[in-house]
Amino acid sequence: MNMLVDGEWRTDAHESTDDDGSFERQTTPFRDEIRDDPDARFQPEAGRYHLYVSYACPWAHRTLVTRALLGLEDAISVSIVDPYRGEDGWQFTPEKDGCTRDHVRDADFLRELYVAADPDATCRVTVPVLWDKHEETIVNNESAEIMRMLDTEFGSVASRDVDLYPEGYQEDVDRIIDEIYEPINNGVYRAGFATKQGPYDEAVDDLFSALDRWDEVLADQRYLADDRLTEADIAMFTTLVRFDNVYHTHFMCNVQYVREYDNLWPYLRDLYQTGVADRREGTPDERTGTERTRETGVARTVNMDHIKEHYYTTHPDVNPHRIVARGPELDFEAAHDRDELPGGPPSDLVRATSADD
Repeated sequence: MNMLVDGEWRTDAHESTDDDGSFERQTTPFRDEIRDDPDARFQPEAGRYHLYVSYACPWAHRTLVTRALLGLEDAISVSIVDPYRGEDGWQFTPEKDGCTRDHVRDADFLRELYVAADPDATCRVTVPVLWDKHEETIVNNESAEIMRMLDTEFGSVASRDVDLYPEGYQEDVDRIIDEIYEPINNGVYRAGFATKQGPYDEAVDDLFSALDRWDEVLADQRYLADDRLTEADIAMFTTLVRFDNVYHTHFMCNVQYVREYDNLWPYLRDLYQTGVADRREGTPDERTGTERTRETGVARTVNMDHIKEHYYTTHPDVNPHRIVARGPELDFEAAHDRDELPGGPPSDLVRATSADD
């Protein structure tokens, strides 16, 4: 696997599986914090920070969903890399649909940002990246920590009164995020990148045992932490929304589709439809770059074309011919009836309606 070694790009430096054939995820190296504290090095300020993301990556997608739900689109700018990741790593191809240039440093490759932050960096080059435009460095590239910082430290610049880590729920949110990480979020990768039957079987067993369990939990409550939309739901969403189109086929997680679950499927649609209508004319659509009235919220962060292109073309060991699977066509906008359960999204996230709705 390709990575930086002492600031130099190498294409033969990291193996993603161990000798037993099990997938190993490398830890992220940049772990500074933004804190709403006058003594903090990194403080929340509108216009100071920039996110580098891929629409394809579930970890980067977490930060995009959080940014959208909190109303931080105007406070934190974004650059979108090409969904195809070749030997040179994540790259910027602004001529490609849904991609942008590097708006901060005009780099060609994301690895240039890593070297700018640390000339001797030895690490994989991953998304998301939270960049400080003032100090010209990477603050953090760990998705869970970026999600938490956006949620808890940017209240003074957020345009919506939304709390995804509310008092009274925090212990449960932390527990649930931990509980779903290994069997579900990372479990699909453990299955897809396994190189021996034993680790694959173990990963698939863990994955579907966990999905079965949470499907039962969601029979009686709207969200993972009971009646409140939280960070835990975002962490679950970015895996579930990719599942039927990618993980089921490409990663051989084919025991069952998410759309076959009685509760996970309507839960997924409920999350997808969470958002608000932004009626400002002339607002640039981040996916196309064109000016239009847009709807913000979760749906606008999902780009299934990027998701499918990335997975089916970027892992030649799994899919050597890089053929992109065609289906299935899923209706994420279909009614879900989850609003009959107690709780719901914050009032700032109730979808606006028009005479045409």
